[in-house]
Amino acid sequence: MNEDFLQFIWKQNLFSKANLFSTKGNAIDILDVGKQNFDAGPDFFDARIKIDNVLWAGNVEIHLKSSLWYSHSHDEDSAYDNVILHVVLEDDSSVVLENERAIPCLEMSFTPGLLDNYRNLMSSVKWIPCFDEISTIQSFFVRNWLDRMLLERLERKSNEIKDILEQNNNSWEETFYQVLARYFGMKVNADPFQQLARSIPMKFLARQKNSLHQLEALLFGQSGLFEKFNCEDEYLDGLKLEYEFLANKYQLKPLTPGRWKWLRLRPSNFPTIRIAQFASLVHNSQSLFSQILSADSIAEVTNLLNCQASDYWTTHYQFGLETNEKLKVFGQSSIDGLIINCVVPVLFLYGRMNDSQKWKDRACDMLEELPAEKNSITKKWKECGVDVKSAYHSQALLQLKSNYCDSSNCLKCEFGNRIIRSVSADLSL
Repeated sequence: MNEDFLQFIWKQNLFSKANLFSTKGNAIDILDVGKQNFDAGPDFFDARIKIDNVLWAGNVEIHLKSSLWYSHSHDEDSAYDNVILHVVLEDDSSVVLENERAIPCLEMSFTPGLLDNYRNLMSSVKWIPCFDEISTIQSFFVRNWLDRMLLERLERKSNEIKDILEQNNNSWEETFYQVLARYFGMKVNADPFQQLARSIPMKFLARQKNSLHQLEALLFGQSGLFEKFNCEDEYLDGLKLEYEFLANKYQLKPLTPGRWKWLRLRPSNFPTIRIAQFASLVHNSQSLFSQILSADSIAEVTNLLNCQASDYWTTHYQFGLETNEKLKVFGQSSIDGLIINCVVPVLFLYGRMNDSQKWKDRACDMLEELPAEKNSITKKWKECGVDVKSAYHSQALLQLKSNYCDSSNCLKCEFGNRIIRSVSADLSL
């Protein structure tokens, strides 16, 4: 057992409440357990407790043993001077403050089944701790918790984008361009793709946007990939010549080619193909974020993000190596991924920054309209009996898995909470 579990029992009012007395015989009546503190200081703030019929308002500290008060050096910390009740599993030492006030101590008791359920979750070796029990949770609570998980995920993602927005002097178009570029790199090349976008301000691309050849020259040249391909290729030679002129004009310095990863990538996801597709998107769009704000449907947003690499890439995956003909189109699943990982979090942040629920709701609505992501995690959730209907659910479940299940954070999870509490407990004892 640990203190986190005792804090859970206290917070959820799962301890026995009838005929409560301190270890010194003081009558105790818990009116309000207080608000949990997740920072330094006492475990709960603003509790309201009657001790010998006198109402006290203050803080509560929880330990497995009362002697831990001194082991944790609380006697040297003035933040604990306003503790009105010390809640423990075992009282093995009196606690007296510097002003000689003895803090009343309550030995907390609870139904043993609560601890049994908690231990079962903590000792589970299944894919998630509640793999076998999650199907017993009512769908109403599942939906509510997934709503919470989605908001947590959007808050986290939008906070990351907010940092980028501030770096770009609150330019939404520049920020959207950089976030879009990051996703074009997928997970493997997300960082170099974002660095590539940051190395070429959007205003430079805007000046050349009428020429796809010049856009490709800028993006490929800045990527540093020209150094990787030392071959005779007329198209490559033309790009190099164009980049040399543009780099001198805009005082650009290319990235190092070693940043890009190629191993275990499908050819359609090679950096060369992704950069060519990104160049095409820039070429065919103008004030893209503004256009997305004006879009009336997700179909219109999808159309705005549709792109295809230039003709050269129909018979190439890399410079100088000719292959069978195949159009290098940015597929529907990739566009869905752009909307999920770029459009939605930027829209959500736009709503936050402008105090507009309209845009936050629209971001969530987009996720409900998109199909659920297909990956190993969503597949496992389905095996658990969880219905993954849309990207709204898959995003929420990804958040739940990474931030709660992987760290066995069951005490802070609605599912774990309900499973732990699923005992027939007589709390009046």
